[in-house]
Parts: sequence; structure tokens; C-alpha cells
Amino acid sequence: MNPHWNSYLNKRLTRRDMLKASAIGFGNIALLSMLARESQANSTNPLAPKLPQYPARAKRVIFVFLHGGPSQVDTFDPKPLLNRDHGKPLPFAKPRVVSSETQNLLKSPWEFKHYGKSGIEVSDLFPHVGGCVDDLCFVNSMYGSNSRHGGALLELHTGSDTFVRPAMGSWITYGLGTENQNLPGFITICPTLTHGGVNNWSSAFLPAAFQGTPVGNASINSDQAKIPFIQNAETPRDIQRIELDLTNQINRDLLAQTGPDHALEGRIDSFELAFRMQMTVPELQEIKDESPETQKLYGLDDPKTRNFGRQCLMARRFSERGVRFVQVTHSYKWDQHSDLRRDHQNNALEVDKPIAGLLKDLKALGLLEDTLVVISGEFGRTPCAQGTDGRDHNPQGFTTLLAGGGVKSGFKYGETDDYGYYSVKDKVHIHDLHATMLHLLGMEHTKLTYRYAGRDFRLTDVHGEIVKGIIA
Repeated sequence: MNPHWNSYLNKRLTRRDMLKASAIGFGNIALLSMLARESQANSTNPLAPKLPQYPARAKRVIFVFLHGGPSQVDTFDPKPLLNRDHGKPLPFAKPRVVSSETQNLLKSPWEFKHYGKSGIEVSDLFPHVGGCVDDLCFVNSMYGSNSRHGGALLELHTGSDTFVRPAMGSWITYGLGTENQNLPGFITICPTLTHGGVNNWSSAFLPAAFQGTPVGNASINSDQAKIPFIQNAETPRDIQRIELDLTNQINRDLLAQTGPDHALEGRIDSFELAFRMQMTVPELQEIKDESPETQKLYGLDDPKTRNFGRQCLMARRFSERGVRFVQVTHSYKWDQHSDLRRDHQNNALEVDKPIAGLLKDLKALGLLEDTLVVISGEFGRTPCAQGTDGRDHNPQGFTTLLAGGGVKSGFKYGETDDYGYYSVKDKVHIHDLHATMLHLLGMEHTKLTYRYAGRDFRLTDVHGEIVKGIIA
């Protein structure tokens, strides 16, 4: 020990001495906090990084969306009684509001196996994801409010199934900004154009800077999904800068005359961001620098997995460069009212290896610890049959997978009933999922608000409880 410290400790420490020393420490903390807030307040860039409200477990989010509603009882929520009672009537009442009529119980065509040290059961549909169970948190007790795709998508993406509201990616970038000022804070790769379309990644009444930036859409292959017009081969950058400065000055003068104008401010911000993106995006959209081993990990060597695999690889590349919220969408394939065995099998073949590759790659790069990965459909499917080989929509109980970002790993949370219809134990509403995501990112969901049309809005509206049982 330092001899000066020995001398200090040997002296009698008075209450006055202690308060004096503590006051210096507390004052320094307060000063640093004030300076940080002042720096943020003085920034004219709406996407400038902001401090979380308290220490965060996650810095960024990757949302893997399986559009259409995968069947929980055929993937991650095994139900032995469903197999035993195949063909019998459901022994309790079905929901009052349903998507369409269903018949008797339908057993799963797939077997479940135990994986990993945790021994969690996963269907034969997902052997690669099964190999990652010790890094996953299975929330088997999810439920929502809407049995129709359009409403359910909006609820999952925005927190409201009836109104146009900002997407969760918009709320998160509004609250935290983003880490790379040369890229958007919210990117959605090959997003769906149906069931709400752009409203699922819209900033709605939040400033336009927090709008999701689409890279391609669901109708094109991911290798053709590019941010358009990102390079200008005709005009040198210094001339572009002069042109942009003139445009900026004209717009600022107009803004001074009109007063606050979100649309005009959004255009000003978008012009500046687009100029900066020229230096970053072209290289980022190419994957030539990825090793053959990495490309194979995501399934880029297989025509069956190449399309979705590239989406997942791009999600890692964007997240690695500091994009706050990245979404990839497997669209729109999971709605098996018939041909369950054939189509769920094909769908799982397309996404199983890429999802596992994403989890393994993030972990190998040291990114999984502070990246929250969310894997979910908008709802699940009924344990009762439609026809002889189909299942209807079921928002009453389904499974969402989480990984990294401060959640427990190798862990199952919540339960559905014996047949997988209703969430019955440790129920988690979509509002609760949103509240928990914000908590892991260092934000209190009741305090992340935006005043619009005379009232304060938030992602969780007047709902939402943090699911403390899944937090590591």
C-alpha cells in the first residue's frame, strides 16, 4: 500500500473530513452529468448519441421478424398432451374472437429433442437454433391483443394495433440516438410491404430523422437490396458540399420564416446524413471482406439459406458499425392455414442456419453481450386444426426468443396451457416485451415520452411491466 495512504488511514478520520471528501466526489459526478446533458442539448444532430437514463445492459437491437406467425407448438413449445389427444375436441373454450373456425386438436408432425447443457427442447425444424439454446431465453408465455395480421404486426412493431404510432426502432433511436453518425439509427432489411407496410417502420409523429431506413423490400432478393443513389459519380465531393451548404442555407432561411416545421427539418437532416453515408455505405453493403467461413456460417453457400442468410449477415455488419436498431424480415411465409408440414419445413430450412449463424457470429465477435437479439412472429398458431393440415392465427399464446443484451441464457420463462393455446403462467404481453427491451437499453418506458396533439405518448402507452424474471 502507498505509504501516504498508510499515514492518512492511521489518522483519525473526522465526520467533517469524510463529508468534505465525499462532497468533492459527488460534485464531480454531478458536474460530469451536467456537462454530458449540456453537450447533448447543444447538438443540432437529432441522431447524436444520448446517455441512457441508467446503466444499460444492451447498446443495440437486432430484431428478426418471422412474418405470418410461426407455430409455437411445432417449434419451441412442446406439448405431449397435444400428441396424445390428437383428433379430440379441445377440452376448454376457444377464444371469443378468432380469425376463423377450427376443428379438433392436431398433433405436431415434428419430434422435439433436448439440446445443450440446459436441456431445452426444440423441434426438429430448428436443429441449428437448437444448438444455440444455451445462449437463448425462451419466452413461452407471450400474448397479444389482435388475431389479424395487420393489427398484430402494428402491435408488435409499434405498440398499437389500431392507430399509426412510431415504431419501436424509432422510439429507441429517439431515446438514445445512434453510435455511427454516418449511418441511419434505424435500418430495416427487406421489410414487408403488406399488413401495415411502412407503418411498421414509420416514425409517425416523431421527427423524421427517427424513421426506419428500408434496405430493399420483401419483393426482391437480399443481394439486390441496396440503399439507392448512395454514390454520385458525376459530382466531386467538394462541389457536392458547396451545393449542399447552399441548399441548407436556403432551407434554414425558410425555416426561420415559417417556424418549426418537422417535414422541412427532416429534409435538412436527411440531406446531411445522405452526404455522410457516401463514405460508409458502399463498402458496408459489400461482403467481399467476409471470410468464406463466415459466409458459410450464415448459409450463403446454399441456395436455400442464401437470401435470408445475407440479411442476417448484413444485420451484424450494420450493428457492428454502430446502428442502434436493425430489423431483418422473413416475409410473408409463416401463415399456414393449410400445408403446415410442407411450408413450415421449407420456412425453417431457410431461416434456421442463418439465425444460428447470427447468434454464433455475434458471440464470437464479443457483440452478443451488449446486443439484444429478438426473434418473433406477430402471433402463434392454434393447436386445433384447420382442414387436415393447417393451423389458424393465435395471439393468445406464443413464443419469442431473446438472446444477449442482459437476458438470461439457457432459460425458459412462462408457460402456455397443456395444449399450447393460452398463455397461463408468467404471462408476457407485447407491451411487457417493449418495456423490458427499453429497460435493458437503459430507458424507463414510462419516461420515454413525446408530446403530440396535446398529450404525452410512449411506446407502451399506459401499459407495460418489466419482465424481471428474464433479466440476468
